[in-house]
Amino acid sequence: MKKNTEKISIIIRTKNEERWIEQCLKKIFDQNYDNFEVILVDNNSKDNTLKKAKKFPIKVVKINKFLPGKAINLGIKKSKGTIIVCLSAHCIPINNNWLKKISYSLKNSRVAGVYGRQKPLSYSSDFDKRDLFNLFGPEKKIQKKDTFFHNANSAFRKKLWTKIPFDEKTKHIEDRIWGNEVIKKGYKIIYEPEAAVYHWHGINQDMEPNRCKKIVNILENLNQDFKSNILENEINPNCVAIIPLRGETLHIDNKLSLLKVTISQLKKSKLIKDIYLATDNKKSKKIGLESNIKVPFLRPKYLSDTFIDIKSILTFFLDRLEKKKTIDIVVVATENFPLRDFNIFDKMINKLIKNNLDNVIACKEEKGSIFIKKNNKLDKINDGEVPFNLRSQEAFTSRIGIAYVARASSLINESNLFSNRLGYYYINNHLEMTEVNNKNLSKHIKDIIKITHTNNK
Repeated sequence: MKKNTEKISIIIRTKNEERWIEQCLKKIFDQNYDNFEVILVDNNSKDNTLKKAKKFPIKVVKINKFLPGKAINLGIKKSKGTIIVCLSAHCIPINNNWLKKISYSLKNSRVAGVYGRQKPLSYSSDFDKRDLFNLFGPEKKIQKKDTFFHNANSAFRKKLWTKIPFDEKTKHIEDRIWGNEVIKKGYKIIYEPEAAVYHWHGINQDMEPNRCKKIVNILENLNQDFKSNILENEINPNCVAIIPLRGETLHIDNKLSLLKVTISQLKKSKLIKDIYLATDNKKSKKIGLESNIKVPFLRPKYLSDTFIDIKSILTFFLDRLEKKKTIDIVVVATENFPLRDFNIFDKMINKLIKNNLDNVIACKEEKGSIFIKKNNKLDKINDGEVPFNLRSQEAFTSRIGIAYVARASSLINESNLFSNRLGYYYINNHLEMTEVNNKNLSKHIKDIIKITHTNNK
């Protein structure tokens, strides 16, 4: 195949973009234009951005003091192409002709720059959808006076950049400052809607959600193509399960234990790639190894006390595991809920991905009353566990032991198990919510577990 003659340098600025960078780069390297290089300018990413990016043949340039114009200029200085393309790490080209389309109009020497269309994702906020609808329409534009330009998805000639580089002092809108400069010098700017990308956030924000939602609804009805979305799932995320277990597993009989039941449930998942046991007990470790799951080490004694929270255990294990491989999503399940529906894990993982969440918890709705013991009597606190001022809303309590799903990066970086982007998976089956321990493991419960386990094989 004959190479495209003019070399293009694609500049991508990154900071903690592990969620998007692999999708972005995959689409770039699938383009129908083969004469290009990718230069990633990274601003001290603390997650797995670089590890994922280095799966592809790219150059990495590091910048310590980030300013948007300075980062682009630095990347261009390291480039070899005659055409420069800027792309945000969280922008995903929609098709394989994006690179050709974004660069084509630069054949005209009076065209300073080209910027492409940005479409929202299905889970983008109404604010973002509104912004992208309003700014990036379906018709091509030739701007002779309009200075709008946007480096999330843009192209320009390196020769012109040497004369008009990007402002290195501004903290924002370096692209619009540049657009203003080139228009003043008599150049044109092209808006090319066929050079389209999915962009997960918008340009401007306001705090009028109801008004925004109405606008978005109208625009979606007028622009049916905006409803399409190819990014409902991430690219093959590395999803692992961790079973935290303190002490020896509880046994149903000589052959069956609660640990074995939990392992069996997790193995039915189509999305979980590896199962790890976080135990401090040698007998439990042996059961785990016999069940063909991974037990790379025993929990240290300081993580085996009763007061140790589950996040401390998880972060300890993730830190150890990520030294060998990148982990994207973590599933947590304890052995104490042997009657859970095994489909729960994949359903919660899919919800996390499709709704762009950081955490998903299994939970049940709370409606019952609370009583406290006082002077050997029971006093009713309220009509239900929900505080009086919140009774108009639904209330839930988490059942992390049944299932908890989180992005590894969020779990490590957040101070607790729950981030701002938290979703829930509602459970209304009382059997699934049955928590089994050494105090209530009766013959009746054992029989139910055996029957359920046999039926699910």
